[in-house]
Amino acid sequence: MTKPLITQTPGRKQQVQVMFNNIAGRYDLLNHLLSMGIDRGWRKKLVKLMAQDKPNRILDMATGTADLAIAASKLNPVNITGIDIAEEMLAIGQEKVNKLGLGNMITLLKADSENLPFRDAEFDAAMVAFGVRNYENLPKGLSEMCRVLKPGSRAFILEFSKPQKFPVKQLFGFYSRFILPVIGRLVSKDSTAYTYLPESVAAFPQDNHFIQIMLEAGFSNAEFISLSFGITNLYIGKK
Repeated sequence: MTKPLITQTPGRKQQVQVMFNNIAGRYDLLNHLLSMGIDRGWRKKLVKLMAQDKPNRILDMATGTADLAIAASKLNPVNITGIDIAEEMLAIGQEKVNKLGLGNMITLLKADSENLPFRDAEFDAAMVAFGVRNYENLPKGLSEMCRVLKPGSRAFILEFSKPQKFPVKQLFGFYSRFILPVIGRLVSKDSTAYTYLPESVAAFPQDNHFIQIMLEAGFSNAEFISLSFGITNLYIGKK
């Protein structure tokens, strides 16, 4: 008697990789369209705070199409290394980097944020914009981020949150449940990517819960700044 064929369901990491490869061509357009351009201001805020540390070597985890790495190039560091598991996103990021003449400063690599191919204490700063929500193992990803930072260096993490105050809470809930998936589906032609976004935000730990996970991952202290009425948080952790 033959055994039934067992098919394995792809893990979260593989699902995320496939999804972002599928939407890579429209990712930047949708980012700016769906946030009405506010996402640029969030990145500028991160870079402004990072400038206080004058980092020479910066790690950009889950770099995607390299928007944050490009924004951080204004700090004139020696090198920015951007990593991601989605090859199509990296390819578009590389085109942008080359077009801006930043190839000598920004290096993009395919790598897993939960298994970083770098030595301990290799970077002066680490950053990630809207990527930690997609980690398969969040504590491991944060632990790896902490590991590759030099003692005293800081990590900067932008991530969506759930607004708590009226009327932003109600407006954001309506927008994320009904408007965002429709626009995302029409523009990207992907039936799951922009349904996944509000679902992943709803399930993600935020505020002090996320701070506690950072501390358990090895950061000596951590804090967060609420941006745009609580739509986004900027988490800052010091090794």
